[in-house]
Amino acid sequence: MIRGILGKKIGMTRVIGESGVFDTVTVIEAGPCVAVQIKNKEKDGYSAVQLGFGQAKKLNAAAKGHLKGLGSFRYLREVEMDSSGTPEVGQVFDVSIFEVGSRVDIVGVTKGKGFAGVVKRHHFAGGPKTHGQSDRWRAPGSIGAGTSPGRVWKGQKMAGHMGHDALTQRNLKVILTDPQKQLLLVRGAVPGAKNDVVLIKQSKWEKS
Repeated sequence: MIRGILGKKIGMTRVIGESGVFDTVTVIEAGPCVAVQIKNKEKDGYSAVQLGFGQAKKLNAAAKGHLKGLGSFRYLREVEMDSSGTPEVGQVFDVSIFEVGSRVDIVGVTKGKGFAGVVKRHHFAGGPKTHGQSDRWRAPGSIGAGTSPGRVWKGQKMAGHMGHDALTQRNLKVILTDPQKQLLLVRGAVPGAKNDVVLIKQSKWEKS
């Protein structure tokens, strides 16, 4: 069957564990997701399931044809399958595919910070605050030599767009599942802002 589903980040809170210790958790509305397309090795070169999640306000003609009779989904994502069986188009998956105590990898998009300088973006120390240098406190300083190589190296840390990057948080422990409310609680933080869509997958790096 499938190894993950789509969800929406609700926010963070804390719960009391069996030992009486507080656990900081992220609350995710996981599913329900509908299988809208099955990919196989014979036709597509790989095995995967395309899932639909969230209600779309409006679809174009191509999307309506692709989702005919299945629903109106805002998000479509492909997830891996394991060898335990092949799902069918129209099959519904929810938070019940995860077990309490298991580990998951969650893929999200980090918060966008806009244009940022090198002090904020790369934690540069900045220039000296004395000796006549009054306007270069947060400047990067020299970015390359003047002779050889006579250019700026590729990958040089400079000011630019910060955040809004795809990030995978690995090996998060499932603390609680609520199939009735479609809620999944995992220990720790998850990338993204509230109401952002995340992909929750069975972890390949599970540790005790």
